[in-house]
Amino acid sequence: MSECQAKSCCAKSAPIETAATSPAAQDRSLLIRIDQMDCPTEEGLLRQALGRIAGVGTLEFNLVQRRLRVEHSLDDSAAILAAVRAVGMEPVVEQADEKNGSAAGTVFRIENMDCPTEEALIRSKLSGLPQVEQLDFNLVQRRLSVRHSGPVTAIQDALTSIGMQAVLVGAAQGRAEAAEPTSRKRQYAILGFGLAAAIGAEILAWMTGDENSWPVILLSLLAIATTGLGVYKKGWIALKNRNLNINALMSIAVTGAVLIGQWPEAAMVMVLFAVAEMIEARSLDRARNAIQGLMALTPDRVSVRLDDGSWSEQDATTVAIGALARVAPGERIALDGEVTSGQSSVNQAPITGESMPVPKMMGDKVFAGTINETGSFEYRVTAGHSNSTLSRIIRAVEDAQGSRAPTQRFVDRFSSIYTPIVFAIALAVALVPPLMLGAEWMPWIYKALVLLVIACPCALVISTPVTVVSGLAAAARAGILIKGGVYLEQGGKLRSLALDKTGTITQGKPKVTDVLPLQGDAQTHLQLAAALADRSDHPVSTAVSRHWQHSGLDLSLAAVTEFEALTGRGTKGRIDGKWYYLGNHRLVEELGICSAATESALSRLEGEGKTAVVLCDDASPLLVIGVADTIRETSREAIAQLHQLGIRTIMLTGDNGVTATAIARQVGIDDARGNMLPEDKLAAVSDEIARYGIIGMVGDGINDAPALAKADIGFAMGAAGTDTAIETADVALMDDDLRKIPQFIRLSRQAAAILKQNILAALTIKAVFLVLAIAGSATLWMAVFADMGASLLVVFNGLRLLKVREARSQVSGQAGTGSKSRTLRAG
Repeated sequence: MSECQAKSCCAKSAPIETAATSPAAQDRSLLIRIDQMDCPTEEGLLRQALGRIAGVGTLEFNLVQRRLRVEHSLDDSAAILAAVRAVGMEPVVEQADEKNGSAAGTVFRIENMDCPTEEALIRSKLSGLPQVEQLDFNLVQRRLSVRHSGPVTAIQDALTSIGMQAVLVGAAQGRAEAAEPTSRKRQYAILGFGLAAAIGAEILAWMTGDENSWPVILLSLLAIATTGLGVYKKGWIALKNRNLNINALMSIAVTGAVLIGQWPEAAMVMVLFAVAEMIEARSLDRARNAIQGLMALTPDRVSVRLDDGSWSEQDATTVAIGALARVAPGERIALDGEVTSGQSSVNQAPITGESMPVPKMMGDKVFAGTINETGSFEYRVTAGHSNSTLSRIIRAVEDAQGSRAPTQRFVDRFSSIYTPIVFAIALAVALVPPLMLGAEWMPWIYKALVLLVIACPCALVISTPVTVVSGLAAAARAGILIKGGVYLEQGGKLRSLALDKTGTITQGKPKVTDVLPLQGDAQTHLQLAAALADRSDHPVSTAVSRHWQHSGLDLSLAAVTEFEALTGRGTKGRIDGKWYYLGNHRLVEELGICSAATESALSRLEGEGKTAVVLCDDASPLLVIGVADTIRETSREAIAQLHQLGIRTIMLTGDNGVTATAIARQVGIDDARGNMLPEDKLAAVSDEIARYGIIGMVGDGINDAPALAKADIGFAMGAAGTDTAIETADVALMDDDLRKIPQFIRLSRQAAAILKQNILAALTIKAVFLVLAIAGSATLWMAVFADMGASLLVVFNGLRLLKVREARSQVSGQAGTGSKSRTLRAG
């Protein structure tokens, strides 16, 4: 296994569409196997290489199977294969065909698929179909994604044959809910009738001393028939498919109890099992629907301006992008948009987890589901109802809930051998003593039946997903978007965190503080610097460009030709036929034109913790510009919390070493490294991994892309307004509060503790009752309570993560300002 294979290869990454082509143009599909592709590092390289090819559309990675599916509109696949080889990987074509006749992706919603028992049954059935290529289960949302060739009806027929009613989820409503399941009142009535019949059978048997009288048998049959027919049906289907799930084991156990004359006990066991199953289902629904509850925050109606200037209440799902909407004080915002007039304060807690109101004025972004608190304003809709930031957060969490965490993979492997072994022990207990030792049949058969009841590892299997789902939902409510259980588990193991400086430790909005001329006219040279800076989107360049715009000089910027960004150094371009450079200390050194005056100016600015950029021509430096960025108010507290958690911090920045050290000293960072190019940051993260193990990286995803891919967990900040961050980051912080990282680590550690508690509890209960059953001290009643009780115990324990809340204490600061300290605890 490669050094990063364990990062996230448990889950198929979400398909990403490149900018090269539109989905409508993708009429061909190429499936290739790449043996060297086993972790996100290789995935990142391939995305970058293939994204440059015009005609390449959706890329769908499966790191587990080392497969890549490329949807494209090229005449042949030669360019795709060449691009893969260019990054040092050898592709093997497994399928190349027209999209219309090739393997298709179909999503089903299966209402009665909500635990690993049904998953195993479906997997066993569909894996045998030649047209089925891949199965992706999301038990939390009861969805099954099937990659297949041929008609979908064959798959639906196969699902129907094992008792699964699959509803096809259309592309236009891929996440629409299916019809409501059987009403709870009817279910409660059936269970109540069955429980009454079972209790009646027990009372009659106790009063008469005869467990096989006709009244007792009749009441027992009524109890079993009303509450157990579904169990028998599922059990029979499982046995036909050679699958020993809990329904099959319970059916065998109850039938065995009936055959040996234990009628009242058989009835009560079946009723208790049905009751426990219902409670477990309701508990899982709570975890399943935790994140969906956020969607209810968006209003169904929105006030939209019509062409004639009047306002009309419209269904939010029908409002087009570009429409003008308005919101009154106290109302929830229905759609994502940009404020066009008015101002207010908005509570963005559903998105960012921060309940402090955020001022909004013209040009600011607003998000669906947030609350307008004070003034009224109008906004231009920038995203449809189904593609709002809140909707994309919910979809991302749902996809993450469907992935398997490392602990779950271990549990799945363990459970696959546990049930057959216990079943074999039960068979041996039933047959060996009577046949070989001359013991009585009935007592040993009864012991075997008890073993069958506790043979199903439901408690063990369900312990991991319910905990992971609860943790993901709790994090999302706090404004932390975790892209899978693997990152939730790894977060608690972080030992070192690398951070970019600009936009992470600092505000990312630097301002020009010094303009130091070295020769010639300072105003002319500042104008040249602004012309180069205006072509770049780097924060420092933006500061230089903005400084010129606000200087009050009514002079236009000169045209720049042959402009080029010099990664990690600066920019260059021709102005009036002459080359000019705008960059950092490293660039000046590489040009070989650094002078004593330049060194003196740079040293002074860098010693003050400022970023210095130099304008040069081919012969000499012309102007030095000092830029300062404000440290975020929360950075110091976040770093202090990370240190309390035992996390080492290291700042990696392209800025000079002196400035990096000054900033690091102000916020308390352990190690600071400056003058870092992207490859230097990658090397630094590799070194941290070698020294400390599990490493996180916080960056902007552009210059930091190699380092982010190398780190075990890549963090993106301020993701609420950034589509790509939500889609690509391992953990996306929906606002710019760095304190969410220690909050994430605490949540991760708590989730890990609950996972260990659940697994230990499930195994301990099973082991104790295994011994009690063989010793003859356990009854079927006790076995049912042990099995389902253990399941309910781990479910309720996992659900505690949904009650995680923040305890905030105001810490007084200067001028009456305060900062917030957060801790996580389970309610």
